[in-house]
Amino acid sequence: MLINNKVANVGAASGVRDARAVLGELGGLLGSPERELLAASTGVIGWRLPAAAISAALPALAAGLQRRSLLPVARAIMTTDSWPKLRRARVGQGAILGVAKGAGMIEPNLSTMLVFLLTDLDIPRALLREELARAAEATFNRISVDSDQSTSDMVVAFSSRRKPAAPRAEFRRGLLEVCRGLAEDIVRNGEGVGHVMRVRVRGPKRTLSLGLAKAVVNSPLVKSAVFGNDPNVGRLLSSMGDYLGTAPGGSTVDFRRLRVAMGGTVLYEAGAFRLDSAKERRLARYLAACASDPAHKGYPAHERCVEIEVDWG
Repeated sequence: MLINNKVANVGAASGVRDARAVLGELGGLLGSPERELLAASTGVIGWRLPAAAISAALPALAAGLQRRSLLPVARAIMTTDSWPKLRRARVGQGAILGVAKGAGMIEPNLSTMLVFLLTDLDIPRALLREELARAAEATFNRISVDSDQSTSDMVVAFSSRRKPAAPRAEFRRGLLEVCRGLAEDIVRNGEGVGHVMRVRVRGPKRTLSLGLAKAVVNSPLVKSAVFGNDPNVGRLLSSMGDYLGTAPGGSTVDFRRLRVAMGGTVLYEAGAFRLDSAKERRLARYLAACASDPAHKGYPAHERCVEIEVDWG
């Protein structure tokens, strides 16, 4: 896997040709056919890939390959990230490891996000591809920082198949653990992030539930209220109504059966807001306790989330 930083290799007429050229040179150094090599780029959109500079760096890169740690990779792919992102899960006699980058232009389907997953467990390619798609849908495709999709994104899984296979359910659990951790890391390190919201929606229709959750986390008014430690729950309900008013099947949701809570405190139930001044003060303290300094550099000071629960079933 050849990864370059700073230039996204998007929008230049020679983008594909340049990428194939440097992969061909890398294959010559490693004794590998081009079909066994992949390229990933991240950085500024519109610039041409500096193929000559990359080619000049390839001999040293090839000579420096090591298997002791993924930390150098996690650090090298950082752009506006303020800390390297690595996760690991033990599975059977082996492990699943992952590194990621991503801090801006994040609302995957996928987006401006690079994720590389490695395992030494023996797992057939078709099965690995199936499990990767399942894990990505449940993690990376459910996060958002700024609701902007990007041109550059990739989630790749590799297996050396050097360790005995693990039961599929156990492998799935480990892969989900790594992907979920990396997905949350990406959000927590988002550009300008002061809070991380985790929205759980329970309801009889999966598509509507996922849409409701995204409507909440993508609402500029909800974001600004949370950022200011302001428990403006009217904005929360309004964002949900905005989505349901246009979503197919949204009109079938009965708000009299809706229950909304933040940090365990019930805000709305049985068709009415359940608020008083004491609750609002408690919620303001809760939001402040979940806050992070957007200017902070380095590893996060904590991993707290603003927990929002919605039940419309």
